[in-house]
Amino acid sequence: MRKIGLIGGMSWASTELYYRHLNKGLQKRIGSSCSAPILMESLNYCDLSRLTTPEQWEHAQEVLIASARRLEKAGATALMIAANSMHKVAEEVAAAIAIPLIHIVDETGAKMRADGIRTAAVIGTRNVMTEPWFRQRLVRHGLTLAPYDAGSVDAIDRIIYDELMQGRVTEDSRRTMRTIITDIAKQDVQALVLACTELVMLVDPDANVLPIYDTTRIHVAAGIDWILGDEP
Repeated sequence: MRKIGLIGGMSWASTELYYRHLNKGLQKRIGSSCSAPILMESLNYCDLSRLTTPEQWEHAQEVLIASARRLEKAGATALMIAANSMHKVAEEVAAAIAIPLIHIVDETGAKMRADGIRTAAVIGTRNVMTEPWFRQRLVRHGLTLAPYDAGSVDAIDRIIYDELMQGRVTEDSRRTMRTIITDIAKQDVQALVLACTELVMLVDPDANVLPIYDTTRIHVAAGIDWILGDEP
């Protein structure tokens, strides 16, 4: 099995999900009690949370590049960033290392294209929902994306940062997410992209009014493919 590098800590709740599902998914695939060979660095999210200015994103880019280089030097054969929002600087990180970076948006877009999905809505943190870097990368895979609702952006962003990233789950927020997804399902879309790892703490991708593409689940599956040598 090939060793994979994982940049985590953004948030710790997200990283916990990645670590668990990489191992559980690997065991399911090979039918044994083996563990996934992972080199993981958990960053301090205090320095990387709620970034808004170019200067803050430049700092985040530097932090992630340094982490990626450390993991590469330690023997990782490919890299994963365990957060949707931090993929804003993924291209710069990929350019700074010699090993492949498994991109969460490309893996999701490829999966949706293979499934024949052409129209979708996206929910996640504010920068994922509203900024062009995420949406345009999905569009490259032949998707048409529904416009976001400003009120939903505020509500979802608050739930993610103030609750889920602290490991807290409330029934009020579960009801809020259910209402938001029900409203999205009334639009002319075939599927919903769950573009925040922590949202699975509130939303069941397998039991909803719309087909849900959980970017984390798709990203993890690609990581397992790499570990097992199914990807070149």
